[in-house]
Amino acid sequence: MTSAKTPNFDPKEFRAALGQFATGVTVITTRTDSGQLIGITASSFNSVSLDPPLVLWSLATRSASMPVFRANSHYVVNVLAASQIDLCKRFATLKGDRFAGVSHAAGDTGMPVLDGAIAWFECHNRSRYDEGDHVIFVGEVERCGVRPKTSEAAPLVFHAGDFHTLGPLGN
Repeated sequence: MTSAKTPNFDPKEFRAALGQFATGVTVITTRTDSGQLIGITASSFNSVSLDPPLVLWSLATRSASMPVFRANSHYVVNVLAASQIDLCKRFATLKGDRFAGVSHAAGDTGMPVLDGAIAWFECHNRSRYDEGDHVIFVGEVERCGVRPKTSEAAPLVFHAGDFHTLGPLGN
Protein backbone atom coordinates (compact mmCIF):
# COMPACT_ATOMS: atom_id res chain seq x y z
CA MET A 1 0.00 0.00 0.00
CA THR A 2 1.36 3.44 -0.88
CA SER A 3 1.48 6.43 1.43
CA ALA A 4 -0.57 9.59 0.97
CA LYS A 5 1.14 12.46 -0.80
CA THR A 6 2.03 15.59 1.13
CA PRO A 7 -0.99 17.97 1.11
CA ASN A 8 -0.75 20.83 -1.40
CA PHE A 9 -2.96 23.19 0.66
CA ASP A 10 -2.75 24.97 3.98
CA PRO A 11 -4.98 24.27 7.02
CA LYS A 12 -7.15 27.35 6.34
CA GLU A 13 -7.96 26.11 2.82
CA PHE A 14 -8.79 22.66 4.21
CA ARG A 15 -11.07 24.10 6.88
CA ALA A 16 -12.83 26.35 4.32
CA ALA A 17 -13.42 23.38 2.00
CA LEU A 18 -14.79 21.26 4.87
CA GLY A 19 -17.09 24.13 5.82
CA GLN A 20 -18.92 23.77 2.51
CA PHE A 21 -20.34 20.46 3.66
CA ALA A 22 -23.53 21.22 5.60
CA THR A 23 -23.92 19.14 8.74
CA GLY A 24 -26.56 18.60 11.36
CA VAL A 25 -25.75 19.64 14.91
CA THR A 26 -25.82 17.26 17.87
CA VAL A 27 -25.10 17.29 21.57
CA ILE A 28 -23.50 14.08 22.78
CA THR A 29 -24.35 13.38 26.43
CA THR A 30 -23.19 10.94 29.08
CA ARG A 31 -22.55 10.84 32.82
CA THR A 32 -19.52 10.10 34.96
CA ASP A 33 -19.37 7.25 37.47
CA SER A 34 -20.12 9.82 40.18
CA GLY A 35 -23.27 10.96 38.33
CA GLN A 36 -21.98 14.26 36.88
CA LEU A 37 -23.65 14.99 33.52
CA ILE A 38 -21.31 15.64 30.59
CA GLY A 39 -22.25 17.02 27.17
CA ILE A 40 -20.49 18.39 24.11
CA THR A 41 -21.65 19.86 20.80
CA ALA A 42 -20.61 17.84 17.75
CA SER A 43 -21.34 18.14 14.04
CA SER A 44 -19.31 15.05 13.13
CA PHE A 45 -22.27 12.66 13.46
CA ASN A 46 -22.98 10.11 10.73
CA SER A 47 -24.78 6.83 10.16
CA VAL A 48 -22.63 3.74 9.59
CA SER A 49 -24.87 0.67 9.32
CA LEU A 50 -28.51 -0.36 9.53
CA ASP A 51 -27.74 -3.97 10.52
CA PRO A 52 -26.43 -3.76 13.13
CA PRO A 53 -27.59 -0.19 13.81
CA LEU A 54 -24.36 1.83 14.07
CA VAL A 55 -23.57 5.55 14.15
CA LEU A 56 -20.32 7.46 14.54
CA TRP A 57 -19.04 10.81 15.77
CA SER A 58 -15.63 12.20 16.63
CA LEU A 59 -14.06 14.15 19.48
CA ALA A 60 -10.77 16.05 19.64
CA THR A 61 -8.14 14.16 21.60
CA ARG A 62 -7.43 17.30 23.64
CA SER A 63 -11.07 17.60 24.81
CA ALA A 64 -11.46 17.71 28.57
CA SER A 65 -14.38 15.27 28.16
CA MET A 66 -12.29 12.68 26.32
CA PRO A 67 -11.47 10.47 29.34
CA VAL A 68 -15.17 10.17 30.26
CA PHE A 69 -16.37 9.37 26.72
CA ARG A 70 -13.50 6.95 26.15
CA ALA A 71 -14.24 5.02 29.37
CA ASN A 72 -18.06 5.06 29.44
CA SER A 73 -20.14 2.19 28.16
CA HIS A 74 -23.00 4.43 26.90
CA TYR A 75 -23.83 7.88 25.55
CA VAL A 76 -26.71 9.63 23.78
CA VAL A 77 -26.55 11.50 20.47
CA ASN A 78 -29.18 14.29 20.63
CA VAL A 79 -30.01 15.83 17.21
CA LEU A 80 -30.81 19.50 17.76
CA ALA A 81 -33.77 21.44 16.41
CA ALA A 82 -33.21 24.88 14.87
CA SER A 83 -34.86 26.38 17.97
CA GLN A 84 -32.05 24.92 20.10
CA ILE A 85 -29.21 27.12 18.84
CA ASP A 86 -28.61 28.48 22.36
CA LEU A 87 -28.26 24.92 23.63
CA CYS A 88 -25.77 24.20 20.85
CA LYS A 89 -23.64 27.18 21.86
CA ARG A 90 -23.92 26.35 25.57
CA PHE A 91 -22.52 22.85 25.07
CA ALA A 92 -19.84 24.14 22.70
CA THR A 93 -18.46 26.96 24.82
CA LEU A 94 -19.74 27.12 28.40
CA LYS A 95 -17.29 26.17 31.13
CA GLY A 96 -18.66 24.60 34.29
CA ASP A 97 -22.07 22.92 34.60
CA ARG A 98 -23.46 22.92 31.06
CA PHE A 99 -26.63 21.17 32.28
CA ALA A 100 -27.65 23.89 34.76
CA GLY A 101 -31.26 24.73 33.87
CA VAL A 102 -31.29 22.40 30.84
CA SER A 103 -34.42 20.23 30.63
CA HIS A 104 -33.65 16.56 30.07
CA ALA A 105 -34.69 13.08 31.11
CA ALA A 106 -32.74 9.90 31.74
CA GLY A 107 -32.98 7.45 28.89
CA ASP A 108 -33.17 3.69 29.42
CA THR A 109 -29.38 3.62 29.87
CA GLY A 110 -29.51 6.41 32.47
CA MET A 111 -27.82 8.83 30.08
CA PRO A 112 -29.39 12.27 29.50
CA VAL A 113 -31.79 12.76 26.60
CA LEU A 114 -32.32 16.49 25.95
CA ASP A 115 -35.89 17.77 25.85
CA GLY A 116 -36.75 19.23 22.46
CA ALA A 117 -34.20 17.22 20.46
CA ILE A 118 -35.71 16.21 17.11
CA ALA A 119 -34.13 12.75 17.35
CA TRP A 120 -31.94 10.85 19.79
CA PHE A 121 -29.85 7.70 19.76
CA GLU A 122 -28.95 5.85 22.95
CA CYS A 123 -25.71 4.09 22.11
CA HIS A 124 -23.42 1.43 23.50
CA ASN A 125 -19.83 2.64 23.10
CA ARG A 126 -18.91 -0.17 20.70
CA SER A 127 -15.48 0.91 19.45
CA ARG A 128 -13.06 3.80 19.21
CA TYR A 129 -10.43 4.65 16.61
CA ASP A 130 -7.57 7.09 17.16
CA GLU A 131 -7.13 9.05 13.92
CA GLY A 132 -5.11 12.24 13.65
CA ASP A 133 -6.11 14.74 16.34
CA HIS A 134 -9.51 13.09 16.96
CA VAL A 135 -10.99 9.84 18.24
CA ILE A 136 -13.80 8.31 16.16
CA PHE A 137 -16.50 6.75 18.34
CA VAL A 138 -18.73 4.05 16.86
CA GLY A 139 -21.93 3.52 18.79
CA GLU A 140 -24.30 0.60 18.55
CA VAL A 141 -27.78 2.08 18.82
CA GLU A 142 -29.84 0.36 21.53
CA ARG A 143 -32.79 2.78 21.44
CA CYS A 144 -33.76 5.81 19.39
CA GLY A 145 -36.62 8.24 19.07
CA VAL A 146 -37.96 10.91 16.76
CA ARG A 147 -39.88 14.04 17.72
CA PRO A 148 -43.19 14.35 15.88
CA LYS A 149 -42.80 16.42 12.71
CA THR A 150 -43.90 20.02 13.32
CA SER A 151 -42.68 23.43 12.22
CA GLU A 152 -40.69 23.59 15.49
CA ALA A 153 -38.89 20.36 14.57
CA ALA A 154 -36.76 21.76 11.74
CA PRO A 155 -33.12 20.70 12.13
CA LEU A 156 -30.25 22.96 13.16
CA VAL A 157 -27.66 22.95 10.36
CA PHE A 158 -24.07 24.24 10.33
CA HIS A 159 -22.62 25.45 7.01
CA ALA A 160 -19.76 27.78 6.09
CA GLY A 161 -19.21 28.87 9.69
CA ASP A 162 -22.82 29.78 10.47
CA PHE A 163 -26.07 28.18 11.64
CA HIS A 164 -29.06 27.63 9.37
CA THR A 165 -32.28 25.67 9.22
CA LEU A 166 -33.90 23.77 6.40
CA GLY A 167 -37.26 24.27 4.75
CA PRO A 168 -38.95 22.06 2.18
CA LEU A 169 -37.92 22.41 -1.45
CA GLY A 170 -40.60 23.70 -3.81
CA ASN A 171 -42.09 21.44 -6.47
